[in-house]
Amino acid sequence: MAASSETYPARLTIDYPERCDRLTTLLRIPVILPILLVLGLVTGGESQFQHLPRWSVVYGGGGYLFAATVLMLVFRKKYPRWWFDWNLALTRFAARVLSYFAVLTHQYPSTDEEQAVHIEIAYPDAAKDLNRWLPLVKWLLAIPHIIVLAFLNLAVVICTIIGWFAIVFTGKYPRGIFDFVVGVVRWDLRVMAYALLLTTDAYPPFGF
Repeated sequence: MAASSETYPARLTIDYPERCDRLTTLLRIPVILPILLVLGLVTGGESQFQHLPRWSVVYGGGGYLFAATVLMLVFRKKYPRWWFDWNLALTRFAARVLSYFAVLTHQYPSTDEEQAVHIEIAYPDAAKDLNRWLPLVKWLLAIPHIIVLAFLNLAVVICTIIGWFAIVFTGKYPRGIFDFVVGVVRWDLRVMAYALLLTTDAYPPFGF
C-alpha cells in the first residue's frame, strides 16, 4: 500500500536559491567536471538502472549495494547498518552533484556536507518491516513509476535548459520550474528507496 508523500520514509527538499551565480551557471558544464569525475569513480561510472538516469548504480566495485542487499534480505532478513549508511551517503552525494548540474543549487557540491540538499531515508527494521521476498520483484512493481518518470525526466531536461537561460539573463531561477524539477527528483528518490535501496516496502505514491 502506498504511503502519502508527506509520510513516505524517503524525503527530499532543496533550498530555493534566492541568489544565483550567473557566471558559474554560464560555465556550469566545465566547472562541474571535477566533481563528476569523483562521483564516477565512487560509483564505478556505470549506470545499470537506465530508467533512473540520475543515479549511477553498480553491483560491485563501488556504487550502491543492491545485489548484496537483496541476498541478505532474502536469506538472512537483515540490512546491515553500514550498508544502509553507505547507500544513504552516496545518494546524498549524487543528489548534491545532480542539483548543482541542474542549476538548482549554486554551492559547489561537497562530498560529505549536506549543504542545500536535504535527504532523509528511514533505516528499516528488516526483521519486522521488510518482506523477505519483495526485493526479488520490486523492480517489476515499480514499472508504472518508471514509465511515468521517463516522460517526466524528459520534461526536467527541458525545464533545466529554460532555468539555465533564466539565470544567465535574469539571475533568478523561476520558482514554478524549480518546484517542478525538485518534485520529479523527489519522486525519483522515493522509487529509488523502494526498488533500489530496498529501505521500505511501502509502495511509492504517484505525485511530486
